[in-house]
Amino acid sequence: MIDHERYMRRCLQLAALGANSVAPNPMVGAVLVYRDTIIGEGYHRIYGEAHAEVNCIRDFEDRFSTGEWMGFGFEDAQALLEQSTIYVSLEPCAHFGKTPPCADMIIARRIGKVVVGIRDPFKEVDGKGIEKLRHAGIEVISPVLEKECREINRRFFTFHTLHRPYVILKWAQSADGMIGMEGERTPISNAWSKLLVHRWRSEEAAILVGTQTALIDDPALTNRYWPGKNPLRVVLDAGLRLPPNLQLFDGTVPTIVFNTVLQEQRQGLHYQRLENWDHPLPEVLSALYHQHIQSVLVEGGVRLLRSFLDLGLWDEVRVINSRSVYLPGGIGAPVIPKARIEQSFELQDDHVSIYSSFAR
Repeated sequence: MIDHERYMRRCLQLAALGANSVAPNPMVGAVLVYRDTIIGEGYHRIYGEAHAEVNCIRDFEDRFSTGEWMGFGFEDAQALLEQSTIYVSLEPCAHFGKTPPCADMIIARRIGKVVVGIRDPFKEVDGKGIEKLRHAGIEVISPVLEKECREINRRFFTFHTLHRPYVILKWAQSADGMIGMEGERTPISNAWSKLLVHRWRSEEAAILVGTQTALIDDPALTNRYWPGKNPLRVVLDAGLRLPPNLQLFDGTVPTIVFNTVLQEQRQGLHYQRLENWDHPLPEVLSALYHQHIQSVLVEGGVRLLRSFLDLGLWDEVRVINSRSVYLPGGIGAPVIPKARIEQSFELQDDHVSIYSSFAR
């Protein structure tokens, strides 16, 4: 009996190699198998370039041309393709985007069987790729490792099913459970945790803070201590109280300022007026969704973090707990509602905990 899960796990390993390079597209891996032997591998490497299935077939053909697979007794690559199975972690696309439809390529190459990890929620695909393959007479097996295939692209799935960005709440808290001191910039986490936070920033499309955090901390909100693209900066400033000399407004990174006063585009700055400031978060997330922002890292302050938690508008919480810093009389950290812990690890005298929402 063929172990479909074995090959799908390899697809997921390959898919992960596209992290930070393919967004807003999903991470996808593909393997080509003939008689329990992988004869081609590929993944989506760079946004706008070839998808996993195309790279997988190219890998197979390059290796066949060197004589690597001649031992199977096939005189040409096409004949071997027709007797093979392609595994792909996400349903092959069925529409023209940056590249032609992968489903059409699979049909044209007459690949014998397709095993799909999970159906693509994007409205231009959403079952159409599988339907097209089956209509062409190709056997399709799906789903396989559906939970794992969804998890690796949780930002993509949240964006296309809930029509909002994937929301990650992050804060550091002292050993006595405080998030900071009133009106003061209060460093809590150590240098290793700071480096981790900059890596986290590099992995998300946007980063969000409230007025008080911007005013007191004057954060740059960049990942200058980690390679990769800086996230879009987002700040909530209802009355436009923030002074123009803050790092947020230095023009080095595109920045959105949600407010109640101004709708205007300036160099590197976009002022976007909201209609309902009594409950701004749904409108903020909707605006980011319509700007194709798939994920947002929320870094405070405490009132903003609690608002996301109270409304249930979150997917992950990441907490850095200091073992050595105490802040008596400080501001209490938010209370995390029912959630499951996904990861927990030490960084010297800091302890990092990552939770996910049960709704995910």
